[in-house]
Amino acid sequence: MLSRDENKRYSRHVILDKVGMEGQLKLKAAKVLVIGAGGLGCPTLQYLTAAGVGTIGIIDFDKIDISNLQRQILFTPQDLGKNKAEIAAEHLKQLNEHVIFQVYPERLTTENALELFAAYDLVIDGTDNFSTRYLVNDAAVLTNKPLVYGSIYKFQGQVSVFNYENGPTYRCVFPIPPKAGTIKNCSEIGVIGVLSGIIGTQQANEAIKITLGIGTTLSGHLLIYDALKATYMKVAVKKSDDEVQKTLDLKASFKTQDYDLFCGVNTAEKSHEITGEYLKQLLNNDNIRIVDLREEWEEPQLEGSNVERIIMSELQEKMDRFKTDKTVVLVCQTGTRSNNVKQLVEQTLQQSDIKELKGGMENYGK
Repeated sequence: MLSRDENKRYSRHVILDKVGMEGQLKLKAAKVLVIGAGGLGCPTLQYLTAAGVGTIGIIDFDKIDISNLQRQILFTPQDLGKNKAEIAAEHLKQLNEHVIFQVYPERLTTENALELFAAYDLVIDGTDNFSTRYLVNDAAVLTNKPLVYGSIYKFQGQVSVFNYENGPTYRCVFPIPPKAGTIKNCSEIGVIGVLSGIIGTQQANEAIKITLGIGTTLSGHLLIYDALKATYMKVAVKKSDDEVQKTLDLKASFKTQDYDLFCGVNTAEKSHEITGEYLKQLLNNDNIRIVDLREEWEEPQLEGSNVERIIMSELQEKMDRFKTDKTVVLVCQTGTRSNNVKQLVEQTLQQSDIKELKGGMENYGK
């Protein structure tokens, strides 16, 4: 039940058709996880808190910078240098004391995502990079949680609902990430501040509709907003059973997935070895160059639009093929040749973003 103060606080909801007391109690019982307390997360969190969502999780490892204040209006100059998730919760408690905040001042990873998502009813993606978006999508699919997606870029924003009532997922719309470096983030290209509020409140609205079971959600559609023209465009998107199945197949190996590698992000500080299962995920990814060092007769064959064969006798004459801004993955039969070539290329070309298939193709299908 609602307390006397809650009845007064949410009176405009309680008297509203399609919400009422029953709907407000649904909001109070709801558990929503917000990934990121930045440009999108701030307005989303403010409106979910004001609406009376009972439990709100906030995960963000980042600290508040003065450049954030242009659009992340939940923060003040006194908050600079402090963790976003912790400070967001502090300010939001002042807005609504009836909401329970679960704070996670840490990075979302494959190690914590599944357990974290399982504790909530739905997830809101307020992240700003492709590696985390794919991680969030896959974790949502594997835990069967609705995902409210949002993104902003310069003067344009996008909103959608994924993995809801057998609808499409993020991978159904974006099966392959853009080539690394082709789309810059806010710190590199800039973003109009108010766009964060416009898209973030749209995300909050979708989350509330899902919780209440009212209206028509953006599942099956991608809403695109142009702030310069003040126009909205809604694009229909279809579910890809193949993409959904690819994600479901990750269940056993999810904790070992490297989403930075998948998105072509330089991860030289991480292990240079990848598994055969993960190599399958990288086939046909334009951000990745897979170099097969084996002879033509060696089995099994490795097929993909991004696979190139350079046998050992051709290595010196084709050394320039390793000069690339893409992540290079070396493949041989047992792992010996790939390890030797990795060291040679690193020494000769000063390349650092080179991976190799652990155990070679002999372990590819195991």
